[in-house]
Amino acid sequence: MRTKTTYTLEDPLKFKQQLLQWSMQFEEIAWLDSNNYQQDYGEFDALLAVGAFTAIKTDYHQAFAKLQEYQQTTKDWIFGYLSYDLKNDVERLSSENYDGLDFPDLYFFQPQKLFLLKGDQLEMRYLKMLDDEIEEDFNEIKSLERTVNSKPITHNRELTTDKREPKTENSKQKIQARISKEEYLKKVEKMLAYIQRGDIYEANFCQEFFAENREIELFRVFQDLNEISGPPFATFLKLEEHYLLSASPERYLKKSGSKLISQPIKGTARRSQNPDEDIEIAEELSKDPKEQSENVMIVDLVRNDLSKIAKKASVNVDELCKVYSFKQVHQMISTISAELDEGIPPVEALRATFPMGSMTGAPKISAMKIIEELEETKRGLYSGAVGYFSPNGDFDFNVVIRSILYNSANKYVSFSVGGAITAGSNPEKEYEECLLKAVAMRRALENSHSQALS
Repeated sequence: MRTKTTYTLEDPLKFKQQLLQWSMQFEEIAWLDSNNYQQDYGEFDALLAVGAFTAIKTDYHQAFAKLQEYQQTTKDWIFGYLSYDLKNDVERLSSENYDGLDFPDLYFFQPQKLFLLKGDQLEMRYLKMLDDEIEEDFNEIKSLERTVNSKPITHNRELTTDKREPKTENSKQKIQARISKEEYLKKVEKMLAYIQRGDIYEANFCQEFFAENREIELFRVFQDLNEISGPPFATFLKLEEHYLLSASPERYLKKSGSKLISQPIKGTARRSQNPDEDIEIAEELSKDPKEQSENVMIVDLVRNDLSKIAKKASVNVDELCKVYSFKQVHQMISTISAELDEGIPPVEALRATFPMGSMTGAPKISAMKIIEELEETKRGLYSGAVGYFSPNGDFDFNVVIRSILYNSANKYVSFSVGGAITAGSNPEKEYEECLLKAVAMRRALENSHSQALS
């Protein structure tokens, strides 16, 4: 049983910053922040879970079965992630590409200390607490001076895109592309050939940007990334030496009672500082036949996945191809709902729909095989999901995109970007879309006090 205490906050925004700063002392941190983005299905403005009372960490072998046992045995709040490579547990697939990050395939923990924020209300729920521990922590958090970034956010600069560049000390300080632009274009052409042959209709093709021997100030980088993007599914995750700094705008799957909600994103356009031009860009995105076709194909895939676990005739498309605006980009989002069939465990709802269609393609298994062939890097946590289970089995998970991944043991930093390739794709335009999606992560890293290690 958790001990619960509720407080009314005078300045919720300031307290959120103090709370995240306070959390940095713990070995396990899961910070989920909606950034007060207006959405129909959000239950909390922010959640913080720190300190592992129990945990599960495993590779993909029987990973969903192990998670189901852990969730049903614990019957408490648990936080963690599903890596993309759990596809190998769901289907007969493999992941053989280069992995510089070395994250476990699945990691969840039961937090000792849990904070739930909604409006000006804060709930603190603790396990195995000492006398007055909640009140002492609350007072300590309130007394913290907020850490403010002193470096201004700079304008865009070109990415280094040649993976064969000599690794001098100077080049170590740059973010490098795993593949060159020329290689990217050739790989997209190969994917188009698969589409023309009829093997797939659509596939999400991604590329990695990385730096080695890099030491970064993770709290400051996350602050910058979140400030640049302000997304509804921002995440700071620390599990031992593994870190995720995410500015994700996308929900993968949410369960509330028997209702399931999935909100795939397909379709991206830039923002403009000119209000009239910005409205025009959003309208053009909403009418773009290529972007609409990408989105509709993934909606069909999600409907098919949900139908495996849903009550008959309960799968509905509540919203199709609606354009939402974020700080950096406009996005085309659809909303699909379903009623979970009786007797199906919560974890099975995840297993039956994983990986999410927006990050794979259609048909799903063929797309994942071609992705593995053409991509150079193991995806790992990128294009996986981070979220939580509540004690009654409800859950909410994002899609890990627009994210920086970091291994503090080997000082490897990485972010990946990609897009949907369809028969109507232009390789040059797909590459430009990748660079657009990379802007926030690159700027956050450039403006941090990160440096190469000698």
